Amino acid sequence: MKNKPHTLIAATFLAATLFCSCSNTGKQEATTENNPVLSAIAGRKSVRSFIKEKPVSREDTEKLLRAGMAAPSGRDLRPWEMIVINDRATLDKMAEELPTAPMLAEVPMAIVVCGDSIRSFYWYLDCAAATQNILLAAESMGLASVWTAAYPYQDRMDIIIKHTGLPSHILPLAVLPIGYPKGPQQAKEKYDAAKVHYGKW
Repeated sequence: MKNKPHTLIAATFLAATLFCSCSNTGKQEATTENNPVLSAIAGRKSVRSFIKEKPVSREDTEKLLRAGMAAPSGRDLRPWEMIVINDRATLDKMAEELPTAPMLAEVPMAIVVCGDSIRSFYWYLDCAAATQNILLAAESMGLASVWTAAYPYQDRMDIIIKHTGLPSHILPLAVLPIGYPKGPQQAKEKYDAAKVHYGKW
């Protein structure tokens, strides 16, 4: 009986120690350095120079596609369609014709993110979320990419449609060159506190 107060004090001290430990761990995990999601977001950059000879594995390609299709979509319609292009001749031809995608001549593959305009009239919003997921997944996997826009530029969309055979209701949003970066790449610091407004403007 005499030992009970001491036992209670020890148990209370242990519980407090564990609580503090868990709280501190949570805080550490919230930092960019210790959180893989925040690290990928902060580290993502637009890469336009790639190692042409280094292929992207089928397994890694599927991981990127799965990441893209894990994106949120309005009413869960999931209007995205993904075209994987790894044919060298097609990549080279598209590199010549697309004004913003000459780097396609350097990459081993590209993903064209498309949307079903019949399934969803706001397909481009859902597909933009899917595109961002792919870019972040690539960053986290040591791969690199850059968002090259197709939609809403009809001339670029026509080039992609010509090389992929898309039906009329499937519209290309973006072409994502995928590969391994050539040389060191640095992400930009884009946070601007002046653009943050709490409650009111």
